[in-house]
Amino acid sequence: MVEAVARTLRDSKAARWTSLLIVSFTMLCGYYVADIMSPLKPMIEQELRWTSTQYGFFTGAYAWFNVFLAMLIFGGIILDRMGSRFTGVLAGILMVVGCGAKYWALRTHALDGGTILGVHAQVMVASLGYAVFGVGIEICGITATKIIARWFRGYEMALAMGLQISTARIGTAIALGLGAPIAAMFHSVAAPVLIGLVLLGIGLIAYLLYCGMDRRLDASEAGTGAGPAAEEEAFRLSDIGAILRIRAFWYVAVLCALFYSAVFPFLKYAPDLMVQKFHVRDSLAGLIPSILPFATIPLTIVFGNFYDRRGKGASIMLLGAGLLVAVHVAFTVPLWSSWIVALVATIVLGFAFSLVPSAMWPSVPRMIPHRQLGTAYALIFWLQNLVALWGIPYLIGWILDRFCITGERVVDGVRTVAYDYTIPMAVFTVLGIVSVVFALLLKAEDRKAGYGLELPCRTK
Repeated sequence: MVEAVARTLRDSKAARWTSLLIVSFTMLCGYYVADIMSPLKPMIEQELRWTSTQYGFFTGAYAWFNVFLAMLIFGGIILDRMGSRFTGVLAGILMVVGCGAKYWALRTHALDGGTILGVHAQVMVASLGYAVFGVGIEICGITATKIIARWFRGYEMALAMGLQISTARIGTAIALGLGAPIAAMFHSVAAPVLIGLVLLGIGLIAYLLYCGMDRRLDASEAGTGAGPAAEEEAFRLSDIGAILRIRAFWYVAVLCALFYSAVFPFLKYAPDLMVQKFHVRDSLAGLIPSILPFATIPLTIVFGNFYDRRGKGASIMLLGAGLLVAVHVAFTVPLWSSWIVALVATIVLGFAFSLVPSAMWPSVPRMIPHRQLGTAYALIFWLQNLVALWGIPYLIGWILDRFCITGERVVDGVRTVAYDYTIPMAVFTVLGIVSVVFALLLKAEDRKAGYGLELPCRTK
């Protein structure tokens, strides 16, 4: 048995890392599209005349179908039943279709002056496209995570997951750093979205190449007792109940939702924050926030490698949550309005945003069997979508319009709204504080139940 397992494809270091590279590139393309509208908020308000509430409505649309139609949970079940090849291709197609619809809505004049269900037609169609894209990228995310758990089980799992996250965030960094300059160059907020549509097509082609590797992996594991077919039994719908009965799973899921609620929605508004509070030029507003994903690239690798070799997963998550609180306190204090404060706080946020994910995602397989992993990740992503990607973005947009308008400012001869971001930043601070509480609960539960979150991941 041992000799047979040693000959499986995943025991080839070149094959493992090649599969990771392909899947990570596909996620990079998706992350670019997911964040490309963030640095464009001031330009969207000027060019398309959207309000902050409409922008928050659009941003929250990412999670509509995932949350209210439970498409993300269905995606996890499909992944556990149909496998990563079918699910990944389906996710890629949904991303292309959704991004295409969003681009059309931003580019066409056919929607001018119209409304759909009481919402500006352009905002609604762009939001629907973003919602379809959101289903695709989230299913792609859980598929990528389960793929890594399979290929790197017993090897460098935490490092591999860290590298996947880091590579994907290059897409976020490109979007935040280059989105506004691209839009300014072409005099259109739709131009960066079109680039994203092309990237998604390339990413889908890349994933089709991975499917060939996955078939070879299945063939190499046939009859060895090492493949998914060798799991205790096939996934059943009743397994959802078994997952939900695990207290540590709930602590991880809530920690994920709270932590990302203080990061992802922040990134959606961070470029506008740089303009409104730190007085950065509109065309350069995405540069400081773009440091965040760039900072996480090496840091996530370092912390993931540490978890593989030394352990301390629960402690790493607690430290990251604590740093998150410190960062948002710095952004909240009104008197701290120098761009240097924004720069330092963003760099520290990079540490926090590296610590928690590098330990959180590799910890889930320690409490959930592999045959249930797709559904388990889907449930975590569903809660994250509900809170971090739908509720909080819309809440922040509503707060800005309701409580934070301070007057007007003129940019290139165009009048636009001026905001005070103190209250939104205070909301993010509270979310960080509660995430610390759940990190402490998780660490206590690990000591009690013995999941081994403080132990190294690597066994080979």
